[in-house]
Amino acid sequence: MPDMRQIQPLVDTKVLRPAESALALRLITEMELLKLKTIARLHARGLPPDVGWDDLLQEALTRVLIGARLQPKDVPIVAFLAGIIRSLKSEHWRRASARSGRGRTLLIDQESDEARDVELRDPAPTPERSLSARQELIAIKKLFAGDAVALKIIAGLGDDLSAEQIRCAHGISRIDYDSARKRMRRTLLREGLTCERK
Repeated sequence: MPDMRQIQPLVDTKVLRPAESALALRLITEMELLKLKTIARLHARGLPPDVGWDDLLQEALTRVLIGARLQPKDVPIVAFLAGIIRSLKSEHWRRASARSGRGRTLLIDQESDEARDVELRDPAPTPERSLSARQELIAIKKLFAGDAVALKIIAGLGDDLSAEQIRCAHGISRIDYDSARKRMRRTLLREGLTCERK
């Protein structure tokens, strides 16, 4: 007969139960909530207008509370919720592409005389995404209208230049560049925008 101390428990102890997750959510600090809002805003960019960042955040919190997603004990709550938000965004795009009839199929002949289907996607952004990007860029330039270094960095990022290339092109020292990036990041967070590239 096996020793009772050697029998493994039936409950998985490596994940938090919904009640424990609910308690963890109640203990989220204002800074952690600010981080989660920023992450949700980042992932909501490019989604249709009817899917807002607050929808992503609320759905992530709901899935934790009802126990649909179980948090591993060694994963911080912010990282766990960020992963759920990211998967919600991916799930939305999968559903959108599945119901969208925009993808055209083209048969391509291969050397083995077999044909296969290849989906062609238009690489150009949609008019809505172009307008949204233009409006965001105008708003960002207005925020930094009085900061010449920040405007040079924004222009360099728009030209897809690296930090070193931007500094060399505009004669900006490493310290001035880093200070300007910190100012930009704080301003964008304060205004509810995000700064995702370094």
